[in-house]
Amino acid sequence: MHASRLVFVLNGPNLNLLGKRQPEIYGAETLADVEAGCRALATSLGLELRFHQSNREYEIVDWIHEAREIAGGIAINPAAFTHTSVAILDALNAFDPPVIEVHISNVHKREAFRHHSFVSLRADGVIAGFGTQGYQLALRRLATLIESRSA
Repeated sequence: MHASRLVFVLNGPNLNLLGKRQPEIYGAETLADVEAGCRALATSLGLELRFHQSNREYEIVDWIHEAREIAGGIAINPAAFTHTSVAILDALNAFDPPVIEVHISNVHKREAFRHHSFVSLRADGVIAGFGTQGYQLALRRLATLIESRSA
């Protein structure tokens, strides 16, 4: 598959506990469920997917660096790193294709410290509060943006 149709879906800390941690906020779906849904949609959109999760900031930075050479877009749920990571922002600023920031919950209805996102300074769009469906919305938007860049 042509590299420009490759999308990295990156997930930050504690998302490995999706479905087990605070289901009243994050729902009952697991990250494996999210990945399966993303893979099915990606196939229908003609996208290839690399799906990663880490509790380690440096691994997310490394994946963004890897994406620079081969990906047509990134969907990223930085989780708690959203509010703290200049390193992730700097890595994203070195990535030219589109970036969509995803949050399962509506961060603006939560604690004040969650209202600030370093990642939003780079993101081409932000999806928050749509539950795990936000990932699929991000993939649909990335497919559109990738198409428009190749036209």
